[in-house]
Formats: sequence, C-alpha cells, structure tokens
Amino acid sequence: MKRSVYLLLFSLLVSVKSGSALANDFPAYALYNSNGKKVSFEKMIKNLSEKKYIFFGEYHNNPISHWLQFEVTKELHSKHKKRLVLGAEMFEADNQYIIDEYLNGLISKKNFQEEVRLWPNYNTDYKPLFEYAKANQLKFIATNVPRRYANIVYKRSLGSLDSLSDLAKTYLMPLNDFVFDSTVTCYKDMIASMGGHGSIAIAQAQAVKDATMAWFIQKNTDKKEVFLHYNGAYHSNNHEGILHYLKKYADAEEMITISTVEQENIDNLNKDNYGLGDYIICVNQNMTKTH
Repeated sequence: MKRSVYLLLFSLLVSVKSGSALANDFPAYALYNSNGKKVSFEKMIKNLSEKKYIFFGEYHNNPISHWLQFEVTKELHSKHKKRLVLGAEMFEADNQYIIDEYLNGLISKKNFQEEVRLWPNYNTDYKPLFEYAKANQLKFIATNVPRRYANIVYKRSLGSLDSLSDLAKTYLMPLNDFVFDSTVTCYKDMIASMGGHGSIAIAQAQAVKDATMAWFIQKNTDKKEVFLHYNGAYHSNNHEGILHYLKKYADAEEMITISTVEQENIDNLNKDNYGLGDYIICVNQNMTKTH
C-alpha cells in the first residue's frame, strides 16, 4: 500500500515538474523596468499603488495587455477601494452621460451598447473592465475627444475647432489653453514618419486627443482619488502624449506608465524599448491577436 502511495506521489511530482518546464519554455510575457531589468508583477503593483495617475499603455489587439489590465485593475482596487477611478481612450466624452446611466442601473445593457460608440473589440477586451467598474461601483470616465472633432482638425484645420458650439467645446480641452508643440518627440516623429501633405494635421489631431484626455483625467480626479487610464501605448510612451499635457495640471512625480511591446525573443528587452514606460510588458510577437 505504501509503495503504491509513493509511486503516485512520484508520478504527480514528475507531472508538476514537466508542466513547469513546459510553462517556462513558452512564457506569455516578461515584465521589465525602464532600464531593461526584469521585475515581478508584485513589485510593479507596489510602485503603481504609490502614484496618483497610472497609465496602462496597451496594444489594442494584444490579449496579454488586456488580461494584465484586468489584473492591475483588481490589484489597485483592492488597495484604493472606491478612491480608484477608471478611464479610457476607447470612450468619447460626449458619451459620458450614457455611461453614467448604465453604471447607475438606469438603462439596460442593450441600450448602452447600441447608443455608445463602442470599439469593435469591446466585448472581448474592454467589457470585462467596464463591467468590473459597474459591479464595484467605480467611476468610469470617457476621456477621449469625439472622433468627429479630431477629424475636423485633420480635414480642415486646428483653428476650425473655434467654430464649434459652446456645447461641443465642453467635450474638448479648453481651446484657449491648448498649444501644439511640434518639437515634442512623439509628434515630431509622427510628422517625420508620415511626411508629405497632412502629416502636421495628423499630429495636431493626435495632440488634441492627448490634451483632451489629460483634461478629463485631471477634471475627474479629486485630491484623494487615484486615476487608472487605459490607452494605446503611443499616447503615454516616454511620458509624452497625454502626460505632456497632464503636466500642466499635475506634478510629473505623481504619474507612472506601463507600456506594451512585442518581440521575437522576450528573454531580454531590446534596447530600443528601454524607457518607453516605467514598466514594460514584453510579449512574444507570435501571440494570438484579439481582432
């Protein structure tokens, strides 16, 4: 009888070790700090929890980004409780009242999903975050500019925004306080990479998005609250984009960023990816896409 038990325990141990080896052969991601040193998820959470403005820079179709967004959200919620505010690039400011109606149980899920301009990958990638906010009575802020106004900048001019109605202007950053600086690296690189006609207009439209997100982030965060923002990595890489404009309202020391990159080999972070974020999620480039 004892011999049978020992054999069973031995077989289980071998199975566990084999499973661990297999898992180590195919890691889903590696986590690095800005200097390319591997760090633990727990250490990152500890650092994130000490900051007021947290930016999770994702790849929109990367499942590891979306999984870790959810895990980071849960961890920060456990630490900050109701003081945690969520917000996202994927929702536009003129839809905020519909979002609030749904979160407060005033309208149905069907009406919400039909009337808000949801991204095509909402159900797979953002719905879990949104429903988590609803279940835990957390505020969820639509921070992005309505896309039609960003399109005005691209198709017509930045100055065309002045012609919008007073109501329309409430969905943007204050126009009299907005300055586009083409020397900021993210906009400078965008202009250089696109070149030709319209490249400056594209960068200006991007800056309007960044400035509007910064405006609604600071507007919806009181002295005791912590804001966790989900956005494409380009909007917060190198502490630029949204953070460039948020620094007009808040101390840069209160801000922290996560970026996402994809590499063929994730054992070491490519030097080109150093500094993109305070923390960098490095995902195998063969990872399945969500859409």
